[in-house]
Amino acid sequence: DGKQFWLAPRVLRLGQSYLEAARLPRLVQPFIQRVSAQCGHTVNVSVIDDHDVVYVARSSPPRWVTIGYAVGVRIPAHAVTPGMVILASYPDAELEAWIAAHDFTAFTPHTIVDRVSFREQLLRARALGYWFAEQQLDAGLRGMSVPLVDRKGRCRGAVGSTMPMTVYRSSEHMLEEMLPLLQETAQLLRPLL
Repeated sequence: DGKQFWLAPRVLRLGQSYLEAARLPRLVQPFIQRVSAQCGHTVNVSVIDDHDVVYVARSSPPRWVTIGYAVGVRIPAHAVTPGMVILASYPDAELEAWIAAHDFTAFTPHTIVDRVSFREQLLRARALGYWFAEQQLDAGLRGMSVPLVDRKGRCRGAVGSTMPMTVYRSSEHMLEEMLPLLQETAQLLRPLL
């Protein structure tokens, strides 16, 4: 319209083309479907794109309401567990550059926005090999992710789940129930990535 323009729904074809052609979403889908059926919760696979986590695969159990993020959603990496486990795999120099350039926005009173605290949390995630957080992006939600590491030891993304804090009686209970399932899935995918 003269000097102005608007995107039309046709632009979604670009994103859909990526999802149809990309190997990772197709490869992980049966694995996350199995986990979702076992645990009864939505399971996602994410990758990092610059300063955002992008959800590239999702499996939800059959129910009326599901929690989590739709495929294609972009979320600042500092506010979600997949971002933490993927960033924890970065070499120190690359991680420092990422932290220095990132805009730490608060989404809830619990969101970590201090660079020093964020770095400390990343080092803990690196040592643990997973990350668990509560109310970083949305009040009342907790999430957990583990890195998807390929056979050469490179992190290719993260597999995780987000759910209401009321689903499990405690964070320890969620860790006890969900962490082994996510770790097993990451281990099964490792030779395939």
